[in-house]
Amino acid sequence: MAGSPLLDDLRAALGDEAVLTDPDLLRLHRRDEADLCAAGTPLVVVRPRDTAQVVAVVRAAARHGVPVVPQGARTGLAGAANAVDGAVVVSTVAMTAIREIDPVARIAVVQPGVVNATLARAVREQGLYYPPDPGSWESSTIGGNVSTNAGGMCCVKYGVTTEYVLGLEVVLASGEVLRTGRRTAKGVAGYDLTRLFVGAEGTLGVITEVTVALRPAPEESLTMVAVFGSTGGAGTAVAGIAARGLTPSLLELLDRTHLRAIEAYRPMGLRTDAQALLLAAADTGPRAADDLARIAEVCAAAGAHEVYAATDAVEAAALLQARRLAHPAMEKFAVETYPDGNGGLIIDDVAVPRGALATLLDGVARIAAECGVPIGVVGHAGDGNLHPNIVVDRADPASLERGRRAFDEIIRLGLELGGTCTGEHGVGLLKRDWLAREIGPVGVRVHQAIKAALDPAGLFNPGKVF
Repeated sequence: MAGSPLLDDLRAALGDEAVLTDPDLLRLHRRDEADLCAAGTPLVVVRPRDTAQVVAVVRAAARHGVPVVPQGARTGLAGAANAVDGAVVVSTVAMTAIREIDPVARIAVVQPGVVNATLARAVREQGLYYPPDPGSWESSTIGGNVSTNAGGMCCVKYGVTTEYVLGLEVVLASGEVLRTGRRTAKGVAGYDLTRLFVGAEGTLGVITEVTVALRPAPEESLTMVAVFGSTGGAGTAVAGIAARGLTPSLLELLDRTHLRAIEAYRPMGLRTDAQALLLAAADTGPRAADDLARIAEVCAAAGAHEVYAATDAVEAAALLQARRLAHPAMEKFAVETYPDGNGGLIIDDVAVPRGALATLLDGVARIAAECGVPIGVVGHAGDGNLHPNIVVDRADPASLERGRRAFDEIIRLGLELGGTCTGEHGVGLLKRDWLAREIGPVGVRVHQAIKAALDPAGLFNPGKVF
Protein backbone atom coordinates (compact mmCIF):
# COMPACT_ATOMS: atom_id res chain seq x y z
CA MET A 1 0.00 0.00 0.00
CA ALA A 2 2.87 2.35 0.81
CA GLY A 3 3.88 2.38 -2.85
CA SER A 4 0.40 2.94 -4.28
CA PRO A 5 0.46 5.63 -7.00
CA LEU A 6 -2.86 7.00 -5.70
CA LEU A 7 -1.54 7.28 -2.17
CA ASP A 8 1.61 8.95 -3.47
CA ASP A 9 -0.55 11.52 -5.30
CA LEU A 10 -2.67 12.16 -2.21
CA ARG A 11 0.34 12.61 0.07
CA ALA A 12 1.93 14.99 -2.40
CA ALA A 13 -1.24 17.12 -2.42
CA LEU A 14 -2.26 16.98 1.26
CA GLY A 15 0.82 15.96 3.24
CA ASP A 16 1.35 12.72 5.12
CA GLU A 17 -0.63 13.79 8.20
CA ALA A 18 -3.89 14.20 6.23
CA VAL A 19 -3.66 10.81 4.46
CA LEU A 20 -4.70 8.02 6.84
CA THR A 21 -4.10 4.33 6.13
CA ASP A 22 -3.90 2.87 9.64
CA PRO A 23 -6.19 -0.21 9.66
CA ASP A 24 -7.90 0.85 12.90
CA LEU A 25 -8.76 4.26 11.43
CA LEU A 26 -9.99 2.65 8.22
CA ARG A 27 -12.32 0.43 10.24
CA LEU A 28 -13.56 3.46 12.16
CA HIS A 29 -14.55 5.15 8.90
CA ARG A 30 -16.38 2.19 7.38
CA ARG A 31 -19.87 3.28 8.36
CA ASP A 32 -22.29 5.75 9.86
CA GLU A 33 -24.74 4.92 12.68
CA ALA A 34 -27.23 2.97 10.56
CA ASP A 35 -27.44 -0.51 12.00
CA LEU A 36 -27.39 -3.58 9.76
CA CYS A 37 -26.28 -1.74 6.60
CA ALA A 38 -23.49 -3.11 4.42
CA ALA A 39 -20.15 -1.29 4.59
CA GLY A 40 -16.79 -1.76 2.91
CA THR A 41 -13.25 -0.96 3.97
CA PRO A 42 -11.77 2.14 2.33
CA LEU A 43 -8.29 2.21 0.84
CA VAL A 44 -7.58 5.52 2.52
CA VAL A 45 -9.19 8.31 4.54
CA VAL A 46 -8.16 11.86 3.66
CA ARG A 47 -8.78 14.97 5.73
CA PRO A 48 -8.50 18.02 3.47
CA ARG A 49 -8.58 21.50 4.98
CA ASP A 50 -9.75 23.57 2.03
CA THR A 51 -11.42 23.43 -1.35
CA ALA A 52 -8.13 23.23 -3.28
CA GLN A 53 -7.18 20.06 -1.41
CA VAL A 54 -10.60 18.51 -2.11
CA VAL A 55 -10.08 19.30 -5.80
CA ALA A 56 -6.72 17.53 -5.69
CA VAL A 57 -8.27 14.47 -4.02
CA VAL A 58 -11.15 14.23 -6.50
CA ARG A 59 -8.83 14.59 -9.51
CA ALA A 60 -6.43 11.98 -8.14
CA ALA A 61 -9.27 9.52 -7.49
CA ALA A 62 -10.63 10.11 -11.00
CA ARG A 63 -7.24 9.46 -12.59
CA HIS A 64 -7.06 6.11 -10.84
CA GLY A 65 -10.76 5.21 -11.22
CA VAL A 66 -11.30 4.97 -7.46
CA PRO A 67 -14.65 5.74 -5.78
CA VAL A 68 -15.00 8.79 -3.54
CA VAL A 69 -17.19 8.65 -0.41
CA PRO A 70 -17.73 11.96 1.43
CA GLN A 71 -18.12 11.71 5.21
CA GLY A 72 -18.88 14.20 7.96
CA ALA A 73 -19.32 13.11 11.56
CA ARG A 74 -20.90 9.77 10.50
CA THR A 75 -24.02 10.36 12.61
CA GLY A 76 -26.37 9.46 9.74
CA LEU A 77 -28.97 6.75 10.12
CA ALA A 78 -29.44 5.47 6.56
CA GLY A 79 -25.97 4.26 5.55
CA ALA A 80 -25.36 7.19 3.22
CA ALA A 81 -21.82 7.69 4.55
CA ASN A 82 -20.85 4.02 4.49
CA ALA A 83 -17.63 3.29 2.67
CA VAL A 84 -17.22 0.88 -0.23
CA ASP A 85 -14.20 -1.39 -0.55
CA GLY A 86 -11.14 0.39 -1.89
CA ALA A 87 -12.67 3.87 -1.79
CA VAL A 88 -11.15 7.20 -0.91
CA VAL A 89 -13.12 8.51 2.05
CA VAL A 90 -13.11 12.31 2.05
CA SER A 91 -13.61 13.26 5.69
CA THR A 92 -14.53 16.91 6.19
CA VAL A 93 -13.80 16.95 9.94
CA ALA A 94 -10.78 19.27 9.45
CA MET A 95 -12.82 21.83 7.46
CA THR A 96 -14.17 23.64 10.51
CA ALA A 97 -13.91 27.36 9.72
CA ILE A 98 -16.82 29.71 10.23
CA ARG A 99 -15.72 32.11 7.54
CA GLU A 100 -18.31 34.82 8.07
CA ILE A 101 -21.33 35.82 10.13
CA ASP A 102 -23.14 38.81 8.65
CA PRO A 103 -25.85 40.16 10.99
CA VAL A 104 -27.10 42.64 8.39
CA ALA A 105 -27.60 40.10 5.61
CA ARG A 106 -28.45 37.47 8.26
CA ILE A 107 -26.20 34.84 6.75
CA ALA A 108 -23.26 32.71 7.79
CA VAL A 109 -20.63 31.15 5.52
CA VAL A 110 -19.08 27.95 6.86
CA GLN A 111 -16.95 25.01 5.86
CA PRO A 112 -18.78 21.66 5.89
CA GLY A 113 -17.05 20.29 9.00
CA VAL A 114 -18.54 22.92 11.33
CA VAL A 115 -20.64 21.19 13.99
CA ASN A 116 -24.29 22.24 14.04
CA ALA A 117 -24.28 23.26 17.70
CA THR A 118 -21.06 25.24 17.22
CA LEU A 119 -22.66 27.33 14.50
CA ALA A 120 -25.87 27.76 16.50
CA ARG A 121 -23.95 29.09 19.50
CA ALA A 122 -21.72 31.35 17.41
CA VAL A 123 -24.64 33.10 15.73
CA ARG A 124 -26.61 33.27 18.99
CA GLU A 125 -23.85 35.51 20.37
CA GLN A 126 -24.88 38.03 17.70
CA GLY A 127 -28.59 37.75 18.42
CA LEU A 128 -29.22 35.37 15.52
CA TYR A 129 -30.63 31.87 15.20
CA TYR A 130 -29.83 28.89 12.99
CA PRO A 131 -32.98 26.74 13.39
CA PRO A 132 -32.18 23.25 12.00
CA ASP A 133 -31.44 21.09 15.05
CA PRO A 134 -31.11 17.35 14.39
CA GLY A 135 -30.97 15.17 17.48
CA SER A 136 -27.23 14.79 16.88
CA TRP A 137 -26.68 18.56 16.74
CA GLU A 138 -23.82 18.41 19.26
CA SER A 139 -21.80 16.23 16.89
CA SER A 140 -23.32 16.28 13.38
CA THR A 141 -21.80 18.68 10.86
CA ILE A 142 -23.37 21.27 8.60
CA GLY A 143 -22.04 19.48 5.52
CA GLY A 144 -23.65 16.23 6.62
CA ASN A 145 -26.88 18.04 7.52
CA VAL A 146 -26.97 19.57 4.03
CA SER A 147 -26.11 16.30 2.28
CA THR A 148 -28.99 14.48 3.98
CA ASN A 149 -31.32 17.50 4.22
CA ALA A 150 -31.50 16.88 7.97
CA GLY A 151 -34.51 17.82 10.06
CA GLY A 152 -34.87 18.14 13.80
CA MET A 153 -37.20 19.07 16.60
CA CYS A 154 -37.89 22.63 15.47
CA CYS A 155 -38.98 21.62 11.95
CA VAL A 156 -42.66 21.89 12.82
CA LYS A 157 -42.28 25.68 12.85
CA TYR A 158 -38.99 26.45 11.14
CA GLY A 159 -38.59 23.77 8.46
CA VAL A 160 -35.71 21.47 7.48
CA THR A 161 -32.16 22.28 6.40
CA THR A 162 -32.97 23.10 2.78
CA GLU A 163 -35.00 26.13 3.89
CA TYR A 164 -31.77 27.71 5.20
CA VAL A 165 -29.22 26.85 2.50
CA LEU A 166 -28.74 29.91 0.29
CA GLY A 167 -25.65 28.79 -1.58
CA LEU A 168 -23.03 26.09 -1.90
CA GLU A 169 -19.51 25.54 -3.13
CA VAL A 170 -19.21 22.03 -4.57
CA VAL A 171 -16.34 20.09 -6.11
CA LEU A 172 -17.69 18.15 -9.09
CA ALA A 173 -16.48 14.81 -10.42
CA SER A 174 -14.52 16.68 -13.07
CA GLY A 175 -12.56 18.47 -10.35
CA GLU A 176 -14.22 21.76 -11.27
CA VAL A 177 -15.60 23.99 -8.51
CA LEU A 178 -19.25 24.97 -8.81
CA ARG A 179 -20.77 27.85 -6.87
CA THR A 180 -24.54 27.85 -6.55
CA GLY A 181 -27.12 30.17 -5.05
CA ARG A 182 -26.78 33.65 -3.66
CA ARG A 183 -26.21 35.87 -0.63
CA THR A 184 -29.22 38.10 -1.26
CA ALA A 185 -32.58 37.85 0.44
CA LYS A 186 -34.20 37.27 -2.96
CA GLY A 187 -32.93 35.65 -6.13
CA VAL A 188 -34.49 33.52 -8.87
CA ALA A 189 -31.82 33.40 -11.59
CA GLY A 190 -31.48 30.07 -13.34
CA TYR A 191 -32.24 26.56 -12.14
CA ASP A 192 -32.17 26.02 -8.39
CA LEU A 193 -28.92 24.06 -8.34
CA THR A 194 -28.49 24.61 -4.62
CA ARG A 195 -31.49 22.45 -3.82
CA LEU A 196 -30.27 19.84 -6.26
CA PHE A 197 -27.23 19.19 -4.06
CA VAL A 198 -29.10 19.49 -0.75
CA GLY A 199 -30.16 15.96 0.09
CA ALA A 200 -28.07 14.38 -2.69
CA GLU A 201 -26.09 12.45 -0.04
CA GLY A 202 -22.71 13.01 -1.69
CA THR A 203 -23.68 11.33 -4.95
CA LEU A 204 -23.25 14.46 -7.11
CA GLY A 205 -20.26 16.27 -5.59
CA VAL A 206 -18.30 17.11 -2.45
CA ILE A 207 -19.64 20.16 -0.60
CA THR A 208 -16.80 22.44 0.53
CA GLU A 209 -18.65 25.59 1.66
CA VAL A 210 -22.19 26.43 2.74
CA THR A 211 -23.95 29.79 2.94
CA VAL A 212 -26.88 29.57 5.35
CA ALA A 213 -29.71 31.94 6.19
CA LEU A 214 -30.17 33.04 9.78
CA ARG A 215 -33.13 34.38 11.71
CA PRO A 216 -33.41 36.76 14.65
CA ALA A 217 -33.07 34.79 17.87
CA PRO A 218 -36.50 33.93 19.32
CA GLU A 219 -37.49 34.70 22.87
CA GLU A 220 -37.16 31.95 25.44
CA SER A 221 -39.75 29.27 24.80
CA LEU A 222 -42.33 27.87 27.17
CA THR A 223 -42.66 24.09 27.37
CA MET A 224 -45.42 21.67 28.35
CA VAL A 225 -46.02 17.93 28.47
CA ALA A 226 -49.24 16.02 27.77
CA VAL A 227 -49.58 12.42 28.98
CA PHE A 228 -51.76 10.01 26.97
CA GLY A 229 -53.16 6.55 27.50
CA SER A 230 -52.59 5.65 23.84
CA THR A 231 -50.27 6.67 21.01
CA GLY A 232 -53.30 7.08 18.78
CA GLY A 233 -54.70 9.68 21.18
CA ALA A 234 -51.47 11.61 20.94
CA GLY A 235 -51.73 11.50 17.15
CA THR A 236 -55.29 12.82 17.32
CA ALA A 237 -54.05 15.72 19.44
CA VAL A 238 -51.40 16.58 16.84
CA ALA A 239 -54.03 16.75 14.11
CA GLY A 240 -56.19 18.92 16.35
CA ILE A 241 -53.37 21.33 17.06
CA ALA A 242 -52.80 21.80 13.32
CA ALA A 243 -56.53 22.18 12.68
CA ARG A 244 -56.72 25.00 15.27
CA GLY A 245 -54.04 26.90 13.34
CA LEU A 246 -51.49 26.59 16.15
CA THR A 247 -47.78 26.48 15.31
CA PRO A 248 -45.69 25.25 18.22
CA SER A 249 -41.94 25.62 17.92
CA LEU A 250 -41.63 21.97 18.95
CA LEU A 251 -44.08 19.07 19.12
CA GLU A 252 -42.45 15.74 19.86
CA LEU A 253 -43.80 12.29 20.68
CA LEU A 254 -42.29 9.60 22.91
CA ASP A 255 -44.01 6.25 23.41
CA ARG A 256 -43.81 4.07 26.52
CA THR A 257 -40.90 2.02 25.18
CA HIS A 258 -38.82 5.16 24.74
CA LEU A 259 -39.88 6.66 28.06
CA ARG A 260 -38.75 3.53 29.88
CA ALA A 261 -35.53 3.29 27.86
CA ILE A 262 -34.63 6.94 28.57
CA GLU A 263 -35.44 6.63 32.26
CA ALA A 264 -33.23 3.53 32.49
CA TYR A 265 -30.47 5.26 30.57
CA ARG A 266 -30.54 8.48 32.59
CA PRO A 267 -33.13 8.66 35.40
CA MET A 268 -35.02 11.97 35.44
CA GLY A 269 -38.49 11.14 36.71
CA LEU A 270 -40.26 10.54 33.39
CA ARG A 271 -43.79 9.13 33.40
CA THR A 272 -42.96 5.55 32.41
CA ASP A 273 -46.56 4.46 33.02
CA ALA A 274 -47.80 6.59 30.12
CA GLN A 275 -48.47 5.05 26.71
CA ALA A 276 -47.35 8.24 25.01
CA LEU A 277 -46.05 11.67 25.88
CA LEU A 278 -46.29 14.81 23.77
CA LEU A 279 -43.66 17.47 24.40
CA ALA A 280 -44.68 20.90 23.11
CA ALA A 281 -43.06 24.34 23.14
CA ALA A 282 -43.99 27.83 21.98
CA ASP A 283 -41.56 30.70 21.41
CA THR A 284 -43.80 33.50 20.17
CA GLY A 285 -42.99 36.05 22.87
CA PRO A 286 -46.04 37.52 24.63
CA ARG A 287 -48.34 35.03 22.86
CA ALA A 288 -46.39 31.97 24.00
CA ALA A 289 -48.44 31.40 27.14
CA ASP A 290 -51.74 31.74 25.25
CA ASP A 291 -50.55 29.42 22.48
CA LEU A 292 -49.43 26.80 24.98
CA ALA A 293 -52.77 27.03 26.82
CA ARG A 294 -54.63 26.39 23.58
CA ILE A 295 -52.37 23.43 22.79
CA ALA A 296 -53.13 22.07 26.26
CA GLU A 297 -56.87 22.39 25.58
CA VAL A 298 -56.55 20.38 22.38
CA CYS A 299 -54.54 17.68 24.16
CA ALA A 300 -57.14 17.42 26.93
CA ALA A 301 -59.93 17.13 24.35
CA ALA A 302 -57.98 14.33 22.61
CA GLY A 303 -57.85 12.32 25.82
CA ALA A 304 -54.71 13.44 27.64
CA HIS A 305 -55.17 12.52 31.29
CA GLU A 306 -52.51 14.93 32.46
CA VAL A 307 -51.09 18.18 31.06
CA TYR A 308 -48.45 20.19 32.84
CA ALA A 309 -46.11 23.05 32.03
CA ALA A 310 -42.42 23.21 32.81
CA THR A 311 -41.95 25.40 35.86
CA ASP A 312 -38.76 27.05 34.67
CA ALA A 313 -36.06 27.03 32.00
CA VAL A 314 -34.12 24.32 33.82
CA GLU A 315 -37.05 21.89 33.76
CA ALA A 316 -37.78 22.78 30.13
CA ALA A 317 -34.17 22.07 29.18
CA ALA A 318 -34.33 18.73 31.00
CA LEU A 319 -37.40 17.70 29.02
CA LEU A 320 -35.70 18.66 25.77
CA GLN A 321 -32.60 16.73 26.78
CA ALA A 322 -34.76 13.68 27.48
CA ARG A 323 -35.96 13.80 23.90
CA ARG A 324 -32.40 14.12 22.58
CA LEU A 325 -31.43 11.00 24.55
CA ALA A 326 -33.97 8.85 22.73
CA HIS A 327 -31.51 7.32 20.26
CA PRO A 328 -28.67 6.36 22.63
CA ALA A 329 -31.22 5.14 25.19
CA MET A 330 -32.85 2.85 22.62
CA GLU A 331 -29.45 1.56 21.50
CA LYS A 332 -28.74 0.53 25.10
CA PHE A 333 -32.24 -0.95 25.43
CA ALA A 334 -31.71 -3.01 22.27
CA VAL A 335 -28.35 -4.34 23.45
CA GLU A 336 -29.85 -5.40 26.78
CA THR A 337 -32.98 -6.96 25.26
CA TYR A 338 -31.21 -9.97 23.79
CA PRO A 339 -28.51 -12.28 25.22
CA ASP A 340 -24.82 -11.56 24.78
CA GLY A 341 -25.43 -7.95 23.73
CA ASN A 342 -26.62 -8.91 20.26
CA GLY A 343 -29.56 -6.50 20.18
CA GLY A 344 -29.64 -3.92 17.40
CA LEU A 345 -31.98 -1.35 15.91
CA ILE A 346 -33.52 -0.97 12.50
CA ILE A 347 -34.55 2.68 12.54
CA ASP A 348 -37.40 3.69 10.29
CA ASP A 349 -38.08 7.29 9.23
CA VAL A 350 -41.48 7.75 7.69
CA ALA A 351 -43.55 10.92 7.35
CA VAL A 352 -47.29 11.20 6.70
CA PRO A 353 -49.77 14.08 6.52
CA ARG A 354 -50.55 15.22 10.07
CA GLY A 355 -54.14 14.09 9.75
CA ALA A 356 -52.93 10.51 9.18
CA LEU A 357 -50.60 10.40 12.19
CA ALA A 358 -53.01 8.56 14.50
CA THR A 359 -53.63 5.93 11.81
CA LEU A 360 -49.89 5.46 11.34
CA LEU A 361 -49.32 5.09 15.08
CA ASP A 362 -52.08 2.50 15.41
CA GLY A 363 -50.67 0.73 12.35
CA VAL A 364 -47.17 0.53 13.84
CA ALA A 365 -48.60 -1.13 16.95
CA ARG A 366 -50.45 -3.63 14.77
CA ILE A 367 -47.33 -4.35 12.68
CA ALA A 368 -45.25 -4.91 15.83
CA ALA A 369 -47.75 -7.51 17.04
CA GLU A 370 -48.06 -9.21 13.65
CA CYS A 371 -44.29 -9.41 13.09
CA GLY A 372 -43.47 -10.33 16.68
CA VAL A 373 -40.83 -7.65 17.24
CA PRO A 374 -40.57 -4.87 19.82
CA ILE A 375 -41.02 -1.44 18.22
CA GLY A 376 -40.61 1.86 20.04
CA VAL A 377 -41.90 5.04 18.41
CA VAL A 378 -40.39 8.49 18.74
CA GLY A 379 -40.60 11.40 16.39
CA HIS A 380 -41.38 14.88 15.28
CA ALA A 381 -45.11 14.51 15.62
CA GLY A 382 -45.83 18.12 14.69
CA ASP A 383 -44.78 17.52 11.08
CA GLY A 384 -45.95 13.91 10.86
CA ASN A 385 -42.43 12.45 10.92
CA LEU A 386 -42.02 9.34 13.08
CA HIS A 387 -39.04 7.09 13.81
CA PRO A 388 -40.22 3.58 14.68
CA ASN A 389 -37.24 1.80 16.26
CA ILE A 390 -37.40 -1.92 15.54
CA VAL A 391 -35.46 -4.03 18.06
CA VAL A 392 -33.85 -7.17 16.63
CA ASP A 393 -31.41 -9.88 17.64
CA ARG A 394 -28.43 -9.56 15.30
CA ALA A 395 -27.44 -13.18 15.97
CA ASP A 396 -30.86 -14.59 15.02
CA PRO A 397 -31.69 -14.66 11.28
CA ALA A 398 -35.38 -15.15 12.07
CA SER A 399 -35.40 -12.03 14.26
CA LEU A 400 -33.65 -10.04 11.52
CA GLU A 401 -36.18 -11.24 8.95
CA ARG A 402 -39.10 -10.23 11.20
CA GLY A 403 -37.50 -6.84 11.79
CA ARG A 404 -36.97 -6.17 8.11
CA ARG A 405 -40.54 -7.24 7.37
CA ALA A 406 -41.81 -4.80 10.00
CA PHE A 407 -39.60 -2.07 8.51
CA ASP A 408 -41.08 -2.64 5.06
CA GLU A 409 -44.65 -2.85 6.32
CA ILE A 410 -44.30 0.48 8.13
CA ILE A 411 -43.03 2.21 4.99
CA ARG A 412 -45.74 0.57 2.90
CA LEU A 413 -48.37 1.89 5.31
CA GLY A 414 -46.80 5.35 5.28
CA LEU A 415 -46.94 5.52 1.48
CA GLU A 416 -50.54 4.27 1.47
CA LEU A 417 -51.41 7.14 3.82
CA GLY A 418 -49.99 9.67 1.36
CA GLY A 419 -46.60 9.90 3.03
CA THR A 420 -42.94 9.48 2.12
CA CYS A 421 -40.35 6.79 2.85
CA THR A 422 -38.02 9.25 4.55
CA GLY A 423 -38.76 12.51 6.32
CA GLU A 424 -35.22 13.52 7.24
CA HIS A 425 -32.69 10.67 7.50
CA GLY A 426 -32.33 10.30 3.75
CA VAL A 427 -32.28 7.27 1.48
CA GLY A 428 -28.71 6.00 1.77
CA LEU A 429 -28.60 2.24 1.54
CA LEU A 430 -31.69 1.55 3.63
CA LYS A 431 -34.39 2.88 1.34
CA ARG A 432 -33.21 2.64 -2.25
CA ASP A 433 -35.97 0.21 -3.22
CA TRP A 434 -38.61 2.28 -1.47
CA LEU A 435 -37.45 5.50 -3.13
CA ALA A 436 -37.92 3.82 -6.51
CA ARG A 437 -41.46 2.83 -5.57
CA GLU A 438 -42.25 6.29 -4.25
CA ILE A 439 -41.02 8.34 -7.21
CA GLY A 440 -41.86 5.83 -9.97
CA PRO A 441 -39.93 4.84 -13.11
CA VAL A 442 -39.96 8.32 -14.64
CA GLY A 443 -38.59 9.81 -11.42
CA VAL A 444 -35.86 7.16 -11.31
CA ARG A 445 -34.85 7.92 -14.91
CA VAL A 446 -34.59 11.62 -14.14
CA HIS A 447 -32.41 10.87 -11.10
CA GLN A 448 -30.20 8.63 -13.22
CA ALA A 449 -29.88 11.27 -15.96
CA ILE A 450 -28.77 13.91 -13.46
CA LYS A 451 -26.28 11.50 -11.90
CA ALA A 452 -24.86 10.57 -15.32
CA ALA A 453 -24.50 14.21 -16.32
CA LEU A 454 -22.58 15.23 -13.20
CA ASP A 455 -20.76 11.98 -12.40
CA PRO A 456 -20.45 10.02 -15.66
CA ALA A 457 -17.97 7.49 -14.23
CA GLY A 458 -20.23 6.85 -11.21
CA LEU A 459 -17.43 7.35 -8.68
CA PHE A 460 -19.21 9.59 -6.15
CA ASN A 461 -20.72 7.59 -3.29
CA PRO A 462 -21.66 4.61 -5.47
CA GLY A 463 -24.60 2.46 -4.51
CA LYS A 464 -26.39 5.13 -2.49
CA VAL A 465 -29.87 6.63 -3.05
CA PHE A 466 -30.78 4.60 -6.18
